Amino acid sequence: MRDYLLTLCVTAAVTYLLTGPVRKFAIATGAMPEIRARDVHREPTPRLGGIAMFFGLCAGLLVADHLRNLGNVYDQSNEPRALLSGAALIWLIGVLDDKFELDALIKLGAQMISAGVMVAQGLTILWLPIPGVGVVALTQWQGTLLTVALVVLTINAVNFVDGLDGLAAGMVCVAASAFFLYAYRIWYGYGIEAAAPATLFAAVLIGMCLGFLPHNIHPARIFMGDSGSMLIGLVLAASAISITGQVDPDRLGLFEGSTRQATHAALPVFIPLILPLTIIAIPMTDLVLAIVRRTWKGQSPFAADRGHLHHRLLEIGHSHSRAVLIMYFWSALIAFGTLAYSVHSASMWIVLAVTVLSALGLVLLLLPRFSPRAPRWAEGVVPPRYRRKRVLPEPEPEHEAAGEERMPVPAGLHGSTAIGHRSRFSDRRKAGTPS
Repeated sequence: MRDYLLTLCVTAAVTYLLTGPVRKFAIATGAMPEIRARDVHREPTPRLGGIAMFFGLCAGLLVADHLRNLGNVYDQSNEPRALLSGAALIWLIGVLDDKFELDALIKLGAQMISAGVMVAQGLTILWLPIPGVGVVALTQWQGTLLTVALVVLTINAVNFVDGLDGLAAGMVCVAASAFFLYAYRIWYGYGIEAAAPATLFAAVLIGMCLGFLPHNIHPARIFMGDSGSMLIGLVLAASAISITGQVDPDRLGLFEGSTRQATHAALPVFIPLILPLTIIAIPMTDLVLAIVRRTWKGQSPFAADRGHLHHRLLEIGHSHSRAVLIMYFWSALIAFGTLAYSVHSASMWIVLAVTVLSALGLVLLLLPRFSPRAPRWAEGVVPPRYRRKRVLPEPEPEHEAAGEERMPVPAGLHGSTAIGHRSRFSDRRKAGTPS
């Protein structure tokens, strides 16, 4: 555990220290796009935060290679090199996109190529444990297609959720923490060395996110951009692929009997098949809803809009920080709830706790819909925002009070009044605006 924590801290420190110089570099190179209609920030903010995150990834993998307990990972597996190769390619495409705004199809092609590079070096899904069926071995083409699909979906899910300050980095950090605990349990608790690469990837991913978050929380001083969102999405997918398709469930040796009976009994142990999906459950839901929403309107699935989940939270009435914390809460509830179930599947307390926390989450989600007001007798001791608004009667116009008949006013375009004194210029002069 100490080696993993050391790798995590080195990754976080390098990412944190490099983010400041990267911000100055992004400003100097003009990597500060104009405010778009779907953006929620008010001022142009530099991108290219993924540069610092990539060098943090490199530093973490380099330190792990020189540690006694983690150095064996590089001797027994080629997965760290496969991850670094795919990450370098997707990071380079992301840097170019942050600067020059590449086409969506070009980025999609780069994501598939990056996944193919990792598959060519051995980071692929070899088999799937399916409840009720058993362990199903995959052919080379099946494993390749499934690996590429998982990488592309995870990258785009993380990229879609990157819409508020600190949202993507925080959600991925929460998800990677749950995944690290599960992978470490498989590696250390059951003595399966094949789970060591996934544990290492999760630790490095946590460090990347923790090092970048202090610069990215609201109000953000720098954005990770596609160079960062696609990078952490690929690392998250690589962690899931490593432990899902490389760790043989039969090596756990926890149950006896037929394959079908063992699969039913070992359902919580097959969480690697489920946990990667629960980790990105909220981003994936946002991705599916965005595709359905855009295609229903006859738009491209890659067309940007303001219909994402975080945008809807802001429309409900949540503040920027509260919307981000609510997304953190739901990510942690799904990921750690699944993790707890994998450890104690027979305990009803876990199901009850998840149910209670889900109800609490719904209350927090709909909190702006409720406007609590204090009773009349307590209005003198509560803050003004909890007092009932007093509706004052509108004064009658003078000509109506005198019994005069009001003349109709002709209307202009869309019913707007086209007659009358336009005082906005005089108001500007009063406000100090030069005439």
